[in-house]
Amino acid sequence: MSRSFAPRGRRPAPGKSQAEADELVRRMKAEQQDNASYRERSLQLHGWICAKCAREFELDTLHLLTVHHKDGNHNNNPPDGSNWENLCVYCHEDEHSRSLLGDYLSGRKGK
Repeated sequence: MSRSFAPRGRRPAPGKSQAEADELVRRMKAEQQDNASYRERSLQLHGWICAKCAREFELDTLHLLTVHHKDGNHNNNPPDGSNWENLCVYCHEDEHSRSLLGDYLSGRKGK
């Protein structure tokens, strides 16, 4: 006796056509390129230093320096860099966890 572990009563989702898949790949590559370009621009404008802890980075550790969007909108990438600050991965995590903790403590969690 063979058993199937597939959910019962569910049909598989229809596959995308090749044209739809190609368009999705094109959009994802364009988005990836945009993300890379704003990071490079932020590094040029603000330098290879964390805006919070002032840790300086070299080429071999530059991957630990991230771009934080001050307003939280990852699509808001003004060319003057006014919505960005370079933060090391540790300070970036701290920045986001502070807002989560603040929301929780003020009762805004889940609203």
